[in-house]
Amino acid sequence: MQSWRRRKSLWLALSASWLLLVLLGGFSLLRLALPPRPRPGAPQGWPRWLDAELLQSFSQAGELPEDAASPQAPHGGSCNWGACFDTSKCRGDGLKVFVYPASGPISETHHRILASIEGSRFHTFSPAGACLLLLLSLDAQTGECSSMPLQWNRGRNHLVLRLHPAPCPKTFQLGQAMVAEASPTVDSFRPGFDVALPFLPEAHPLRGGAPGQLQQHSPQPGIALLALEEERGGWRTADTGSSACPWDARCEQDPGPGQTQRGETLPNATFCLISGHRPEAASRFLQALQVLAALQEMSPARVLALRQQTQFLWDAYFSSVEKVIHTTLEVIQDRIFGTSAHPSLLWNSPPGALLALSTFSTSPQDFPFYHLQQGSRPEGRFSALIWVGPPGQPPLKLIQAVAGSQHCAQILVLWSNERPLPSSWPETAMPLTVIDGHRKVSDRFFPYSTIRTDAILSLDARSSLSTSEVDFAFVVWQSFPERMVGFLTSSHFWDEAHGGWGYTAERTNEFSMVLTTAAFYHRYYHTLFTHSLPKALRTLADEAPTCVDVLMNFLVAAVTKLPPIKVPYGKQRQEAAPLASGGPGPRPKPQAPAPDCINQIAAAFGHMPLLSSRLRLDPVLFKDPVSVQRKKYRSLEKP
Repeated sequence: MQSWRRRKSLWLALSASWLLLVLLGGFSLLRLALPPRPRPGAPQGWPRWLDAELLQSFSQAGELPEDAASPQAPHGGSCNWGACFDTSKCRGDGLKVFVYPASGPISETHHRILASIEGSRFHTFSPAGACLLLLLSLDAQTGECSSMPLQWNRGRNHLVLRLHPAPCPKTFQLGQAMVAEASPTVDSFRPGFDVALPFLPEAHPLRGGAPGQLQQHSPQPGIALLALEEERGGWRTADTGSSACPWDARCEQDPGPGQTQRGETLPNATFCLISGHRPEAASRFLQALQVLAALQEMSPARVLALRQQTQFLWDAYFSSVEKVIHTTLEVIQDRIFGTSAHPSLLWNSPPGALLALSTFSTSPQDFPFYHLQQGSRPEGRFSALIWVGPPGQPPLKLIQAVAGSQHCAQILVLWSNERPLPSSWPETAMPLTVIDGHRKVSDRFFPYSTIRTDAILSLDARSSLSTSEVDFAFVVWQSFPERMVGFLTSSHFWDEAHGGWGYTAERTNEFSMVLTTAAFYHRYYHTLFTHSLPKALRTLADEAPTCVDVLMNFLVAAVTKLPPIKVPYGKQRQEAAPLASGGPGPRPKPQAPAPDCINQIAAAFGHMPLLSSRLRLDPVLFKDPVSVQRKKYRSLEKP
């Protein structure tokens, strides 16, 4: 009996991850539905699993099986990695993709795909330095066979991207080229070499994409429990009161009132099973497993947990053109570097493989968003990174205050100033290193190899903190290593009058950003900022320095889908602290970013990831009328 229940749980877990498995190696067609766009200011968080026991096979590291090697093509004459792909061109800078210019007019969808690749970290303008050369096939649009480029080389290290089945013969002299195609056929698809794409409608968003429409009622009242695709596009449904095998005429039970629906859209059911090319095989499969009986016995909490997993897969890999294409490139990159580049946990747990760069690490323990899931904690030290911009006065008092922290491991001074370096620095008990910057604000978020700790305390030279404030903020960050923990806050809001996003630095109870002039966060976000953000956004931060705080908060919120955390800060310093660094001269009052900054960043992300919060964490006994000797953070009591 227990063995039977384990088999049921395994099948249901595999069903929940069906969408991702199709892209990684299957070739079934995915029809992407387009849910309505959410209202501005209403972002949704990553799913929080309600039934970890059921989902542990693909969302918990301790129960994961060893990753198997990429499957090889079953036919001796077909291509595989050893015979048709030269990985030696990819070992230097990872997967670099050169895109051939379009030879004719292209559709809006094709244009979006080219733009998403050219704006990604994969793109290179040099075909000689590329690991992969991408050819966008326009066969379905022009009705003619696409011509091969001059550097074709029998298709070696090429990827032919087809969004629709091509009218040309399948021979097309593909040779050794991979094919990423929507709805490939069995006779042409090479498992472990080609990639199957979902069908992308013209209206599919380029970036961002709408989140899934998961409701907290599971199963939802009034809808069918299960729908099975029939031959010729029909659907047969069954609800919770149906027989355990309503599709088998030889069943002893009453088959029940099955309903047949016509049309290409999915029916409104909790589970939809899509059959293969032989409908009778799917029917025998259901008959053997008694799927309906298993679903009827499943608790609502387990159904909701499975649906949450599919919502994560949609949001992480399928909700936009950019995510679909970038997922395809990540799959190819994993094949190049081996499956260890992205373990199963990174693919199947939020925030997903697209936001867990293998160039940073292949171990989940090194990423900030997996600490709590695995029951681990980041190390107990931090690195202070002090940015010195114009006018470039050495932050002597700030260095002394930070050096007094028992948790400080090193102090790094990023000197981004034309003035010469001072001849001497304050003596500290920990190493003090001066880094020569390139006079750009984005230098603050470069992944410097000299940073030795997980935690970074980002500071501006004009910031003012006490040692107690630093100590307490770091202790808070250790409990929330995936978030930003800061002292100064600001808020975003939707401006109905102007039809866009607004920004305010006024001190209110609600906030959605913390300023990086004094904030703790994980060093991994430096890697994401430098290697994942489009170049246009980093250029925007350099040209409009007051936008840099907004951009960093957007990035962390998009990864975690959580708001930052505020910690107490001295009132007299808060009134005089700068909002963002980069401009010359002192600023006695906060300076807001450029008027269009937040809207430009939101447009580039494709959605608004920021979330508002009213949470502020204070030390125990802070400002309570007790003896000063009982207070751990005594200086916070001072006015």
